[in-house]
Amino acid sequence: MKTFTELNLIEPLQRAIAGENYKIPTPIQSQTIPVALKRRDVLGCAQTGTGKTAAFALPILNRLGLQNRSAKAKRPFALVLAPTRELAVQIGDSFATYGKHLKLRHALVYGGVSQTSQVRSLQRGVHTVIATPGRLLDLMNQGFIQLDKLEVFVLDEADRMLDMGFMPDIKRIIRELPAKRQSLFFSATMAPAIVEITDKLLVDPVKVDVTPKTRSVKKIKQQVIFVPRKGKPELLQRILSSRGDLRAIVFTKTKRSANFVTERLNKEGLKAAAIHGNKSQNARQRALDAFRNQFVKILVATDVAARGIDIEGVTHVVNFDLPMEPEAYVHRIGRTGRAGAKGIAISFCSAGDQGDLKSIEKLIDQEIPVNQDLSVTLPSSSPNSTRGRTGRKSSGGSRSGTSQGGRSRKGSGSRGSGDESTGSEKGKRTTKRRRRRVRTEKASAVKSARTGESSAKKSSKKPGGGKRASSGAGATESTAKRRRPQRKGKNARSRVNASSSE
Repeated sequence: MKTFTELNLIEPLQRAIAGENYKIPTPIQSQTIPVALKRRDVLGCAQTGTGKTAAFALPILNRLGLQNRSAKAKRPFALVLAPTRELAVQIGDSFATYGKHLKLRHALVYGGVSQTSQVRSLQRGVHTVIATPGRLLDLMNQGFIQLDKLEVFVLDEADRMLDMGFMPDIKRIIRELPAKRQSLFFSATMAPAIVEITDKLLVDPVKVDVTPKTRSVKKIKQQVIFVPRKGKPELLQRILSSRGDLRAIVFTKTKRSANFVTERLNKEGLKAAAIHGNKSQNARQRALDAFRNQFVKILVATDVAARGIDIEGVTHVVNFDLPMEPEAYVHRIGRTGRAGAKGIAISFCSAGDQGDLKSIEKLIDQEIPVNQDLSVTLPSSSPNSTRGRTGRKSSGGSRSGTSQGGRSRKGSGSRGSGDESTGSEKGKRTTKRRRRRVRTEKASAVKSARTGESSAKKSSKKPGGGKRASSGAGATESTAKRRRPQRKGKNARSRVNASSSE
């Protein structure tokens, strides 16, 4: 199938597609849309940015447009599940674009915002619900949505659902679906767990896999920079301020890092916005809109934005932190180089990240080129390799002193001296130990003083305690030992003198 006009779609859809200047379907679209139009179950596997949304949206709209039925309150005919709120919003936009010439309604159901408007839409009646699992279950439990009339069920980014732990929720939702339905599952990877689940949920599915053997995007120029962890913020600022036409997404491992990087960039005059799970839905949408409309040139995100966010014109992706999962690297860098455009993916690698880098290179079946101009030599993560300015070479042979140069690089142009940093660290540790020892000694002295005072009071209350042994040096010495710790002011000293005179 070479063009969209060859698809057996109704005229309103053909008109909407022509309006979007869609001419040639992508491989996943050309292989799944015809069988989906025949109401077969589909299991599709393709990388992000390959048009999976249209692959299930067009068959659903075609089916509902042919039937031309009125929507029923609380009972949709189609359900699309997505792992994130951002992806749900994007899918909703696609349904609105493709179905603009059809009298069909859809509703977005996701958390992070008030459910009032969502409930109102469901009560009025919609043909399609696009939802995240958590909020959908909440509304189902409250009785605001029922799935007994559902005809088409779509699970988008199925592997991401599994990674995020949504499968228990999805299984609870599927138990409420009618047995007779069409199911369309799409995923960027075909992990064994996904295959096992789909074999139980799909009926005689058509399996389409258009994932390339090498998981890298050819038009994305990849590079890695070896940099100490403390040098990352300065290097990031240097890279992002070097180009005026830059539009970049910076990925961090944690929400805290995303906030830190955003604040640092804004302080340096580089307009940036953050998006992560702790942000409210409205705040996340505002950040995405600001980036999409170029009010800010830099979007700092955790992996919540790694999939499904389709923003045109992203020139750079910077992995401030390497992801722990190699698959996430592919989805991160897939935010640039979309729709045939070129892009640049830059990854920062510190001493503790070299194992993650190795796993990524194994997945994409290639070594990521090292930016020698910006990299420094890092301590080796294993005894057989040294990574950094010198690249990937064995430390067993002579390398003109590079293995030892990583430890002492005075005057070599590196960022700081290894010996100086080591000495300063030792000095800090010594000072901390000395302060800790002084505090311990003071605490033990106070404790012993209090213990002596309390024991003296107890002995004075015993019968005959007021009578002191007048004979024998042992009695006088033991009494003095009991009295000696009481050193609190003039009264304490006078009591000690009185006891010694007795």
